[in-house]
Amino acid sequence: MSRKGYVYIMTNKHKTTLYIGVTNNLCRRIGEHKCHINKGSFTARYNIEFCIYFEVYPRFYQAIAREKQLKKWNRMKKEALINSRNPQWEELVTVDGFARNSIYL
Repeated sequence: MSRKGYVYIMTNKHKTTLYIGVTNNLCRRIGEHKCHINKGSFTARYNIEFCIYFEVYPRFYQAIAREKQLKKWNRMKKEALINSRNPQWEELVTVDGFARNSIYL
C-alpha cells in the first residue's frame, strides 16, 4: 500500500535560510520542526519554523524524488518556485493544519 507524500520548503523569521524536506504527514512534521525536537538539527540551529511551500504527491516515492531534485537547485531557482505560488512567503502550514492560502490541496 502506497501512501501520499509531501515535499515542503521552510524558512526562518528573516527568510535567510531555506530547508527542504519530505514527509507523509505534513502538519505533524511542521510541528516537530517548530518544537525543535532534535536540538542539534539544521532546522533547530537556524530556527527554521515557517512552512512557505509544499507539494502533494499520490505516492511517497514521488515526493522523495522531487525532494532530491529541489535540493540540487540554487537559491534563485528555489525562490522563483516559492514566489510562483506564495509571493508573500506567508506561512501555509502549522501544527494545527493548513493555513489561509493553502491552494495546493
